[in-house]
Amino acid sequence: MNKNDKKKHKSTRGLIDPSKVKTYAVHHETELLSFLREKMPNQSQHNIRHMIANHQVAVGGAPVSLFKYALYPEDEVTVTWNPIRKRERKDLPIIYEDEDIVAIDKPSGLLSVASEREKGKTAYRMVSDYVTSKDKNARIFVVHRLDEDTSGVLIFAKSFAVKEALQLHWQEIVAKRGYYAIVEGEDIPEAGRLRDYLFIDDTYTVHVTRDERKGKLAITNYRKIACKNGLSLLDVEIETGRKNQIRAQLGHLGYYVIGDDRYGEPIDPLGRLGLHAYELSFTNPLNKKSYDLKSEMPENFKRLFWKTRKQTLEEEREKKEKKEEKELDLRPLKRKEKRKPLWRKKKK
Repeated sequence: MNKNDKKKHKSTRGLIDPSKVKTYAVHHETELLSFLREKMPNQSQHNIRHMIANHQVAVGGAPVSLFKYALYPEDEVTVTWNPIRKRERKDLPIIYEDEDIVAIDKPSGLLSVASEREKGKTAYRMVSDYVTSKDKNARIFVVHRLDEDTSGVLIFAKSFAVKEALQLHWQEIVAKRGYYAIVEGEDIPEAGRLRDYLFIDDTYTVHVTRDERKGKLAITNYRKIACKNGLSLLDVEIETGRKNQIRAQLGHLGYYVIGDDRYGEPIDPLGRLGLHAYELSFTNPLNKKSYDLKSEMPENFKRLFWKTRKQTLEEEREKKEKKEEKELDLRPLKRKEKRKPLWRKKKK
């Protein structure tokens, strides 16, 4: 093995190799060790214990080292033959936290939960690492999701009971789901209500249909906030939570969300999807506690439509400098007095 191969081998050590991974779905409440003994009958209890202690087992993409770790329906347990590398903990953009939920301001480009191609770098993994750093027995549960390239408010439950209650009554308890969307075109009407039926094809792309027998109802309300340079900024509120709902419905009308190459070929001035979940209001059905969680509009969204304070100050400074230069140019030049050479003798 040459130096480059060694370096490559070292850099990938500890990552989950898809070819050496086994994934098991959980269908009933149980404990991790018991679950793996049932799913891996060819492995001894000693070997399974060693894998758990050696960080070779993950739940929802987050490594687990407790034998009696509680598992619930919809959990996904991953076993790899290499230890799962612990990631450096980064500062989490936490919006709110209490004994029932934790809410974050998810950045664009981060998956909500693990996928086939990415098990570790997810919002779920980050929040899970955060809560277990304070209490090793703590865990979190997925309540809802945001698309990978959508930023904004994302919540996780801290118990299975809270997660189940929120999901079971989601349509009734959610008062508002607000988004900022930047779309191509300034001629979109000032406000509108989109009522369509959506269906998903074999490539997981969402399509709009008017036939209620072919899809699920999707209702989206929007209001235009600003427009500039061929773009419009919309305040969007959804009444239903279908996959890619906003992107599919607006794209169907020809107003593509910028940076969205799945539903059109729009421009990409931000290098990301122009969609941000800025507000989520709901009530916990277990204790009737109300939440109104908000996230500020991203600065790069604002810059497309309004001048920032920094830009305004720079423009004012440039105007001041130009004014001073102009005044200097218009100022009359004073004649220099001719001095008599010192060596000349005075006339008698």
